[in-house]
Amino acid sequence: MTQVACIGECMIELKQAHGDGQAGLFSRGYGGDTLNTSVYLARLGVGVDYITALGDDPMSDEMLVGWATEGIGTSRVARLKGKLPGIYMIQTDAYGDRRFFHWRENAAARSLMDLPETGDILNSLATYDVIYLSAITLSIYTQQGRTKLLGGLGNARKHGARIVFDTNYRARGWPDPEVARAVFGAAFAVSDIVLASPEDLLPLYPDETDEQLMARIPCNEAVLKLLSPGSIVRFEGLLREVRPEPITQPVVDTTAAGDSFSAAYIAARLAGAEPVEAARAGHRLGGIVVCYPGAIIPRSAMPASILPGPGSTRKASP
Repeated sequence: MTQVACIGECMIELKQAHGDGQAGLFSRGYGGDTLNTSVYLARLGVGVDYITALGDDPMSDEMLVGWATEGIGTSRVARLKGKLPGIYMIQTDAYGDRRFFHWRENAAARSLMDLPETGDILNSLATYDVIYLSAITLSIYTQQGRTKLLGGLGNARKHGARIVFDTNYRARGWPDPEVARAVFGAAFAVSDIVLASPEDLLPLYPDETDEQLMARIPCNEAVLKLLSPGSIVRFEGLLREVRPEPITQPVVDTTAAGDSFSAAYIAARLAGAEPVEAARAGHRLGGIVVCYPGAIIPRSAMPASILPGPGSTRKASP
């Protein structure tokens, strides 16, 4: 059985070229937070399906071929006649920090919760071990669509699925912070694991400390990725701080640092690692990803393992 379902949107990615004489040139690929996580999960040996909607255009065809090549299941992808994927462009500065520009208002993925097959898609969630989604996932749907999805997640939990929610907050995707806070609260309530950061939460809960932000997350297992290198892991009521290994290569692009962290964390937990070790695995993969341009690094750059040797501590999988 496929272990993980990732729900969200994949867009066409225009990535800034690097090198002399290449100013203003962009290469074309594809990406999106939950799709990036799906790719890294598949590369780490986890069975994963991507759940989204695409158009009937050649670029959507290209995406499906690329996902299948990465080992991602595509049987849950809806195809919509006359629709197209969204587009985003990445610009990075000398420090690897990035700016995103989006064209996605009419993207096919936004209709996923309003299709004749939506009910079947939501019912299928109960067949997975883990379901992963982000705040960006929730932001692309209507309020009615979000209600349907959260109901489907609740039903899947009753059948034993574990829900992982990433607080990837982008203000431009929400009508106002009040709506976002309400949706975050509903997502927290149906989640078993929350992967968060002050960068995501402080715009919604200004001036709160890391401890206060963590207290807003009711589930048993939560990770707060800090603004300085490291994270705080809460599991079974205990807080542990995790410091990553130093990055020894130049940081060129922070795109997908959080997405790859999520993939490594989930993969490590499924492999039996305890949450602290899973967070170390997340930092380890994220520290590699930021040394390459774009969301998806070359296969040759993937680590042989994200976990240490046989001496690592183990605990029950999520």
